[in-house]
Amino acid sequence: MLKIWGRVNSNNVRKVLWIAEELGLDYENIQLGGAFGGLDDPAFRALNPNGLVPCIDDDGFILWESNAIVRYLAAKNGRFWPQDPAVRAVGDKWMDWSNASFLPAFRGAFFGLIRTPPENRDRAAIAASFDASVVQLRRLEAELEKTPYLSGDELGIGDFAFGGFAYCWFELPVERPDLPALEDWYGRMTARPAFRKAIMTPMT
Repeated sequence: MLKIWGRVNSNNVRKVLWIAEELGLDYENIQLGGAFGGLDDPAFRALNPNGLVPCIDDDGFILWESNAIVRYLAAKNGRFWPQDPAVRAVGDKWMDWSNASFLPAFRGAFFGLIRTPPENRDRAAIAASFDASVVQLRRLEAELEKTPYLSGDELGIGDFAFGGFAYCWFELPVERPDLPALEDWYGRMTARPAFRKAIMTPMT
């Protein structure tokens, strides 16, 4: 059985759980990290020397780094993994964008509004992060005006990578700008049982 270590309120863990659900895999989710602790346990460090989640054990094959895990599961199971390298690269591009471009912009707003008590919030930092997030999301909006998914014509790895961030974005207690293509994409994702189970979990 596939084992997935990581707490369900981690966006990096959520993406792995989402693809596992979409693939119909039989898996065990072992809560680790955050309030659960355990990242420094020697047994876990033997699996992942970085001490981060997610980490998987697929019949003895150990793998960490969330995007690598998503790619591995897609390739191994022959779904969400186009054989045409150019088509596959579209999802790859947005997968990397999610972590390299959107997350740095969004992190301050998310932690400030969701995981920081109101009396300790840095309003200026939150506002700057929110504005930076909007800049990134307008780039994503332009893509979704042309294609139904972040992986092209079909659901794929680019969508899995952004799903957790999208959930957090739409749950922020703020007034968001009108991004109709993104809203349409998100509505289609929330209609998927696998998305609801894996992604729409408590954020704290």
